[in-house]
This record gives sequence, structure tokens and C-alpha cells, in this order.
Amino acid sequence: MARVEEFYPSALTVAGSDSGGGAGIQADLRTFSTFGVYGCSAITAVTSQNPFAVTRIDYLPGAAVTAQIDAVTSRFALRAVKTGMQGTAEAVAATAAALAKISCVKIIDPVMVATSGARLLQEDAVAAVLDKLLPVADWVTPNLPEAEILSGRKIRSLAEMAEAGRACADRWHCSFIVKGGHLAAADGVMTDVVIHDGKTLALTSPVLEGSLATHGTGCTFSAALAAAFAVGQSWKEALKTAKAFVYGSLIEEVELGEDLHAMYPPIESYLAEIALKRID
Repeated sequence: MARVEEFYPSALTVAGSDSGGGAGIQADLRTFSTFGVYGCSAITAVTSQNPFAVTRIDYLPGAAVTAQIDAVTSRFALRAVKTGMQGTAEAVAATAAALAKISCVKIIDPVMVATSGARLLQEDAVAAVLDKLLPVADWVTPNLPEAEILSGRKIRSLAEMAEAGRACADRWHCSFIVKGGHLAAADGVMTDVVIHDGKTLALTSPVLEGSLATHGTGCTFSAALAAAFAVGQSWKEALKTAKAFVYGSLIEEVELGEDLHAMYPPIESYLAEIALKRID
């Protein structure tokens, strides 16, 4: 009988470097480590930034992105891959081609604009994301502005989030999580809409008032989702775990300087605060 190897879980992030450490590669690897997942990386761009501003972006050529991913996949038994900032159409094409050859859970975070307002995806790269990157995804995690671009429609309500998510899921034949952080909260909860396997669900957490550490929430959520899959959680467990991780990271934020707060991996568990239920 052939021996079955049980390797320590590993995951790959393909994203930009954030010199301020709050988002991008740095946030992803910090999240992976907290989950007990060995983190590998392929850097698409080097950003000079802090939570308040992006002052410079240096893009890596597509060949460099391909080489990094190939170096990792040639030796590591990856259980999950997540993408973040791609920056250019060249990087998108390189990432998509490499991911098409990988057999594991693939989570695409279609990063387009930073929390500070800086554009992180060149305009001519949007079409490449739609035509090349999303077709290789298992899960896609857009925020509301990104979901509007992907779906081609305005989103102003929970019902419109669901409609946009279903349209995207049907188009790209994968699961979508439309994050509701840009929408006014109702009944004291913040709601993400999940489209999976023909079902529409609400993923909720209590509203947090006055948080000063919102930089990197999207990166952290997609990284936590990838890590949860990498350690063997079911899709329902993974969704709640990722949501709880972000919620807890905001509650247990750290102060790093004057008027400078950042998310940080929580010590406590906040799963009890998270709900997942069908809404269709």
C-alpha cells in the first residue's frame, strides 16, 4: 500500500508588498502564521505606503511573478492560494496562467483601490481580471465598489448585493462573497452576501463603531479564508472563521504611534459573534 504523506499545511499569496505592514503580503503572511499555515509568497508590486497614503508603486514584470509562483509550486504541496493586488495586466495574465495549473482552493481578492483611495490596479488591467483571473477562481471576495465594477451595476442595498453576487457567480461559475463594509449597517449588524452552490447567504457580525484600524480588512479576510481552507475547514466553517478573525482583529487593534492604529491577530475567539444563514 502506498504511503500517504500528511504535510504541514502551506498556502501561497500572490499580492503586493505593503511597506506599512497593514495589508498586502505582510497582512497575508501574518494571518497564515496565526492559523498555523506555512506562508509562501509571490510579489506583484512593491508599494511605499502607510495606512494613510500610498506614495509610490513599483510593479514587477510578469516574468518575475511567474518565476516566483513556479518556484513555490515546484516544491510545495499547497492547500490554498489567494491573490491580492496585481497592479498590471501583465501581472494578472502571469498569475492567471500559473494558477490554472495549480490544484487547490483558489481565492481571488480583486483589489483595485486602497483604503486610502490610491488606485492599485491599472485601468487597462480590469479587463484582464475579468477575462483571465476570475475564470480560475473558486472564491472571489470583492468589496462593494469592486463588485459594482465586476457586475456592471450599482449596489445600494442588501438585495442589490445579492443580485450582483448571483450575476457574477453565474458568469464566472464560482462562489462570490460581496463584502458589505461600504454599505450602511442595519439592525446593528454588518452583512456580507455569500453566493455558493446556488445558495444565497448572509454572513454577519456586530457593527463596530469608531474603529481606527480598517486598513487591510479585505486582505486579512481573504487570507483568513485561504488559511481556514488550508487547515481543512468546511466552506461554512471557513466563512465564519474568516469573518470572526477580521472582527476580532478590529476589536483587538494595536496602537503603533500617534493616531496610528492597526488590526492585529486576535487572542480571543469571536466565532460566537458571527452568523451565517440563508436569505433566498
